[in-house]
Amino acid sequence: MANHFTNPFRAGAGHPPPYLAGREHEKKEFSASLDQAPITTNLVLTGLRGVGKTVLLETFKPIAIQKKWLWAGTDLSEAATVSEDSIAIRILADLAPLLAGIVIGNTEVRRIGFLQPAGNTPVHLDFAVLKHVYDGTPGLTSDKLKAVFELTWSCLKSTHCQGIILAYDEAQNLSDQAATQQYPLSLLLDVFQSIQKKGLPIMLVLTGLPTLFPKLVDARTFAERMFHVMTLGRLTEAETREAITKPIDKTSCPVKFSDAAVAEIIKHSGGYPYFIQFLCREMFDSFLQQQASGEAKPFVTVAQTVRKLDTDFFSGRWNRVTDRQRELLAIVAELPNCDEEFTVQEIVETSKKRLTKPFSASHVNQILLKMADGGLVYKNRHGRYSFAVPLLGDFIRRVQAENAAAAEPKKS
Repeated sequence: MANHFTNPFRAGAGHPPPYLAGREHEKKEFSASLDQAPITTNLVLTGLRGVGKTVLLETFKPIAIQKKWLWAGTDLSEAATVSEDSIAIRILADLAPLLAGIVIGNTEVRRIGFLQPAGNTPVHLDFAVLKHVYDGTPGLTSDKLKAVFELTWSCLKSTHCQGIILAYDEAQNLSDQAATQQYPLSLLLDVFQSIQKKGLPIMLVLTGLPTLFPKLVDARTFAERMFHVMTLGRLTEAETREAITKPIDKTSCPVKFSDAAVAEIIKHSGGYPYFIQFLCREMFDSFLQQQASGEAKPFVTVAQTVRKLDTDFFSGRWNRVTDRQRELLAIVAELPNCDEEFTVQEIVETSKKRLTKPFSASHVNQILLKMADGGLVYKNRHGRYSFAVPLLGDFIRRVQAENAAAAEPKKS
């Protein structure tokens, strides 16, 4: 029965979709980067929320493992990046499970001054050993971390291992803290540049919002030459269609979307993987629930589901902005290029035509900076901004249309 069938669609942070549409070029590019010798280029994977960065990062992992690379990674929380020591310990903790099966030779044991257990018990390259090397190395945090990497590779190079990848998601949380004299971001860049110059095959993969790469370059100008930036955009119309229809075909699903519904989902999702999954999941669930409750002809529309998307995804962000910020966002939503990038001057000029109290350039700058702190916009290069939330312009236009309709006098 259809009402017992499991919904094939998933919408959540980092949840793999039932069918990963597109991204073949990115996977091939990553696979090719594993053939570097020595490592000269690391990877930044960036894009707006909902574009599928975390999912793609997870698909890179089996590619790396197949090529005999060790893979360690996690989300970079703010707690893990608050100090140089905390990011170093995070790295040690991530390396340890990969290396715990490696037995250290007697030469290395003596060199690091690690106390051998009684009898012939082998010493494994576990967290205790890594921390012992870290604590026992004189100098700065960077010196300690380099010593750990050098010991690690000296123990791995005689194996079949081709190298190590440290992959960190939400890396936009990395930042230097001049006020507390803690520079975890600069530390990470300095250490990887140093060990890669020495020929150690240890690669850094960072995933984050579009603010990530400018942050790296601000911390160390050489970061521009140290990373290849892979920017994820929307799926094409053909790829979006595959993301909608393939999971249904693949699972012999008893519920099918009509051609008209598929066209509407393509339109309202904008090619963003999260929105594709959200709209498909909600429509699927609504149909099955109506069927289970005895509806002879379940009725679901994309418009109903878009309203739920507005409530679940956009409304919380919209409710946090002030009235004047909403006015500015409404002006931005009118710009033909609002989904790409926009300038302060464009906002000022449009506000003169639309508002009785237009914005000055200085006021626009102040508001945009405030909204950048709140995660609604970001500055992508000098004088140009973009929405940090995909399809925010569409949502704002829907809100404006509803408000205008509500303000119209009722016909008697």
